[in-house]
Amino acid sequence: MSDLDADAPLGNQAQSLTPREIVAELDRYIVGQDDAKRAIAIAVRNRWRRGKLSAELQADVSPKNILMAGPTGVGKTEIARRLAKLTNAPFVKVEATKYTEVGYYGRDVESMVRDLVENAITLLRAQEQDRVREHAFERAEERLLDLLVPANTTSESHESAETDDAVERRHRTREKMRDMLREGVLEKKSVEFTVEQKPTPVMVGGVGLENMDIDLQSMFDRIIPKNSKRRAMTVEQARRVLMEQEANKLIDDDKIASHAIELSENNGIIFVDEIDKVIASEGKAADVSRQGVQRDLLPIVEGTTVQTKHGYIKTDHILFIAAGAFHHGKPSELMPELQGRFPIRVELNELTKADFVRILTEPKNSLTKQYQALLGAEDVELEFTAPAVERIADYGFRTNQTTQNIGARRLYTILEKLLEDLNFDAPDKRGSKVVIDEHYVDVRLEKICCDEDLSQFIL
Repeated sequence: MSDLDADAPLGNQAQSLTPREIVAELDRYIVGQDDAKRAIAIAVRNRWRRGKLSAELQADVSPKNILMAGPTGVGKTEIARRLAKLTNAPFVKVEATKYTEVGYYGRDVESMVRDLVENAITLLRAQEQDRVREHAFERAEERLLDLLVPANTTSESHESAETDDAVERRHRTREKMRDMLREGVLEKKSVEFTVEQKPTPVMVGGVGLENMDIDLQSMFDRIIPKNSKRRAMTVEQARRVLMEQEANKLIDDDKIASHAIELSENNGIIFVDEIDKVIASEGKAADVSRQGVQRDLLPIVEGTTVQTKHGYIKTDHILFIAAGAFHHGKPSELMPELQGRFPIRVELNELTKADFVRILTEPKNSLTKQYQALLGAEDVELEFTAPAVERIADYGFRTNQTTQNIGARRLYTILEKLLEDLNFDAPDKRGSKVVIDEHYVDVRLEKICCDEDLSQFIL
């Protein structure tokens, strides 16, 4: 990165948001569950506080891992995901049921840490691309001008005889082309240049290869010759390709990898869902690996060193958030050592009809707003009356009570069924306004929701 400051900071190393600000931001997207939001906010703030301590004391401050218990669809995953986005932290969501005890075929628990590092690399690479965008744009513009105003290709003897006037004319032509480029006049003009084809990713599978820390893709990239070909494209297309090429030249991959490990160690969040599913049931042979998964997970949460293809990463200060419905078990049935590594316990409440009404209207990305925006793309104005929202919430709540309770996810199926005809006919209704009132909702949902067998099948 000779053109840029190689020591420029990467990543968001310290979060200065107060707990109250974090909760307020989460409230924009998630209804209720105040206890869970407060616990999450405190855990994040403690990370910022830890960063203010001396290096000696920092090593002794453990993350306040959180165990969330509550039925599906009440916001456990959404809280963790929004938190990671809010704090710009590396984040991975994994299901505990995907892992097996060491010695069995399947993924081992260390792979979640490797996934976290890859996520951090993606995050930092995107930040670096934004940081070098302006410089990459300037370099891409110069390359475009080289294509539009080629250098003099005459013989060396003729070059030496090139007059100052010719050099000046060529310079004026280049600057004129630059002005035309910036004005967008040449966007459809065709240029031809060499493009390096990205190699096809090499897929390797098989027993035991999950744990290999060798970067096979990089190895094959070095062995297999790069494939380049000349392609013709418009200036608009070429600018994007050239900007990507120039940005890649300006980015130091080794620097990103080392910072990714540091960012993962201090700011990483691993959300382990379905933790209740690895509680072994008595007398079931199929559960033979479940207790083993807990034993393998314990050192990761306690703090260990995991080898990745980018280097070694310590898990001592990664924040772990575990979640489960715990319908058929209790948190106390987890291994005592594992329980002790999740000192903060939060129980999330089942959603009520009033919660459904709020979910449909209050969040920044509420479902009603999403459907209004989607149909707005077809030039159809969609309006939900307050009584209609009440009826939708009522149908969703009642369906959850009479069938499987899937929480707020039920609203997706309810709304999709409610608006099925409108979604299909929208292109024919351009310029119109559709009002979803109480009658509209009843006509399309009452029969389905009142028939228990039908609602189980359709909703």
